[in-house]
This record gives sequence, C-alpha cells and structure tokens, in this order.
Amino acid sequence: MTASVPTIGAQLRAVAERQHDAVAITCGEQTITWGDLERSSNRLAREYQRRGVEAGSYVSIALPNSIEMVVAMLATWKAGAVPQPLSTRLPESEFQELLRLVPRALLVGREDPEGKVPALPPGFVPDAGVSDGPLPELVSPVWKAMPSGGSTGRPKLIEATVDSRLDPDALGDLLGMTTCDSQLLASPLTHNTPFAAATMAILLGQHLVLMPRFDAREYLRLIDRHHVQYLSTVPTIMQRCLAVYREDPDAYDLSSIRRMWHMAAPCPDAVKRAWIDILGPDVVCELYGGTELQAMTLLDGNEWLAHPGSVGRVRIGQIRILDENGAECPSGQVGEIYMRPAEGDGPSYRYIGSVASARDGWETIGDLGWFDDDGYLYLSDRRVDMFQVGGRNVYPAEVENALGEHPDVLSCLVVGVPDDDLGQVPYALVQVSEGSAVDADQLRAHLSERIAGYKLPRVLEFRDVPLRDDAGKARRSAVRAEIVAKMRVHGAN
Repeated sequence: MTASVPTIGAQLRAVAERQHDAVAITCGEQTITWGDLERSSNRLAREYQRRGVEAGSYVSIALPNSIEMVVAMLATWKAGAVPQPLSTRLPESEFQELLRLVPRALLVGREDPEGKVPALPPGFVPDAGVSDGPLPELVSPVWKAMPSGGSTGRPKLIEATVDSRLDPDALGDLLGMTTCDSQLLASPLTHNTPFAAATMAILLGQHLVLMPRFDAREYLRLIDRHHVQYLSTVPTIMQRCLAVYREDPDAYDLSSIRRMWHMAAPCPDAVKRAWIDILGPDVVCELYGGTELQAMTLLDGNEWLAHPGSVGRVRIGQIRILDENGAECPSGQVGEIYMRPAEGDGPSYRYIGSVASARDGWETIGDLGWFDDDGYLYLSDRRVDMFQVGGRNVYPAEVENALGEHPDVLSCLVVGVPDDDLGQVPYALVQVSEGSAVDADQLRAHLSERIAGYKLPRVLEFRDVPLRDDAGKARRSAVRAEIVAKMRVHGAN
C-alpha cells in the first residue's frame, strides 16, 4: 500500500522470528509451525523462480484447503508474483476460459488442458537441496486476482489495485481481529472472503484452523477444541451448523467466539436471530461488499435487531441507489446499488475479461437494494436473478429467506422458469434435514403466511445434497438451465 509497509513475505518472516515454534496452521490432522511455514514457502518460492516465475507473473493455484495451499500462496508473493486461486471443481470449459484471460507462468495443482503452461502437481515438494533461507524482498504488483462471473456470465478476473505491501492493522481494527485470535475457515480459499481472511490471519500471526471440507459437526467441534475466537463464515454454514447445534446444545462449547462475521450471501432472518440468541448481539456481525471492494457496509447484532434485514451502514467508500433512469432513489425505494471509492481514493480493482456497468464514475455489481431513513442498506437480490411473474417483480432471495425460516430446511434455491400464461413462475429446489417428513404442501403453507401468492413456487423439488457450496455460492444460471431442459423433455413426452 505504501513503500514503508513490508511485503506479505517480509511480514511472515517477522512473525516466524517472533513465534518460531508456535503452531501457525492446523488442517485436519496436520499442523505447521511458523518457522516451518517460513522455510517451506522460501523453498517453494525458489522452485517457482527456477521454473520461470518472475515479479509480476501470474501463478494459478488450484488446490483444496490445505497447508499446501497456504504455502503456495506465500511462495507466490515471495517470488513477487500474483496469486490467482482457482476452484478445484471448475468445469473444464470455464477453467480454460480463465486461463486464456492473462498469460500465466505456472499452474499449481492442475494441468493446462492445452499443454502450454508449465504445471506442478498436487503434493509437489521441492528437492531438499533448495535453500530455505530468506529471499530478497520482492513486491507483487497485485496482491490477488480472483475469478468471478461464472454463475452470471462469462468468467472474468478481478485484480486488486493494491500490491503485496498490505497493512493488516486498519482492516484488523475495523473487523475486530487481534494477533491472539484463533481463526477457523471452512469455505474454500479459492473464494475471495476466505482467501482474504487467511491472508489477514497470516499477517496478524493468528492460529489459522482450516477445514479440508466442511462438515457441520466437525466445524462446531473445532471451535470447541481450538477455542476459536474469530469466524469468517457464510449463511449456508450458519444454517447447517444451527441444525446440528440444536440437536444437542450442550455438546459444543462456543463461549470462546468473540466475533462471527458473515458475508457473501443474504442470511435468512430466522438463522441470524438464532445465532444472535446463542452467541449474543455483540458477537454476530455482517459485512456487505463485492470482491471489487469499492465500498463496504458493516453492522453488529445490536444494529440488526434495531434494523432487521439490513446489511449495515456504509463504512468504506460510497454507495447510492439509482433507478433505471439513473436518478437517485428516495429512502425505501428499491433500485440498483452503485458504489465508488471514497473521494480522493483511486480505483480498488481492475476487471480482466469484462467491464463494470457504470454511471458517471459509479459502478454496480448488479445488486438491488434500498436505504432506510437512518442510512441502513437492505438487499433485495441481484438484478440478473430477479424475474417477473405476470409483470410483477420476484426476488429469489426473498422466497429463499422465507423457506429458510422453516426449521427443516437446510438449503434452498429459487429460480424463474418459463410459463405460457405468466411469462415466468418461481421454481424451488429444497434440501431438508435428514429424516424430515415435511412435504411440498406443508412448505407452501409455511410460505403462504410469509410471501404474496404470486411469489409461491409452482414446483418444490426436493434434493438430497446442498444447493450452495461451502462459500455460500450457487450457480443459479446453470441450475435454471438444467430445470428448463428437464421441463422441455417432460413437456415433449
């Protein structure tokens, strides 16, 4: 951020000198100390350089949550390169599209389908003869480049405009992170929020507890076992854990938690209220902002109880709500959310493979929402997800939140599908708790008490697997295409 701030690599070295033998990362049954983390990342950075990685190079990392993933991130920064995490579950076509956006010096964890980019396999370990001593301090010109857009359009990259000289103190103070915290992360590090949270944990010298894959019982057990103080999580995880916790509240000690931040997707009111009751309103906090980070809203549980459904007031940057003609919406009126950095600040990101939708310097990531009279922001949905039933707007998030209030519903997803009479109608996919006897008629009765009749799903299809990933994301356009194709087949028969 400034020349006076050390790079991520230099900050790791300082933490390792201070906390050499303390555990830095726990993942499953594996642990690594700060000293070993420093040495391992030094050795791997030299291996990357030997294979052609230079300052400013792109290194794409397709690894699951693991100590190996964090070491690869650190090695990339130490080589002065740009880490670009990629989900291990990306379809081949989307993976290839992302690879074509910028030249890459190295792929880690996955082969290049076209055989053009050098690659290292999962589990790669440099030769023992490679030095593990400190490297010259190199600045990565971009500290992260995150993939986006696969669920709503063509894949793109979102490059941060900040280099690898990150100062953790300002954001740490804002989010209540301390150097003494133990932090648990269950969402894939290939998503923006956990990637950033893991980076902050390293810079602050926290004990980072990673889950290789999410499991609700194990998540709660890890909080108890490691006396976790800090959580960066998503509503999907909150909802799945709530069902398990309610089965036996005395089985898990959650009293160590100082802060639970949730983000990345709307949280059903009933789920949020339940966690506020369990942990207290000072603990449960919410953050809203895109990967682009032009602006950010925050609120704690006390504010949410006074403004239920809100995602907070603007704390970083600026936000406006504009109608279809670009006029500012009054309080209470839904419009498109536009953002820009604070006056005097430069751009916070750069798109590769796409451009932002903008009005006079104000940019949108496609979310719809409104402000109340006190300046609290409320989300309606994403513009691309909204659909019309007989000319009336339906926001999937509203229907999903109402479904989520049923105690047996673990996850759900609502899309609009074609209808000859009304244009589109709601179609819901629902995952319920194991052993639940709830049926479609009971869920419709539950919904009819909460939303207007035209918003009721015409079909409620039950699924046995979660409908969102561990980062709370759903590939809504792909799900809709699958449903529409199935409807056409059935209609033809």
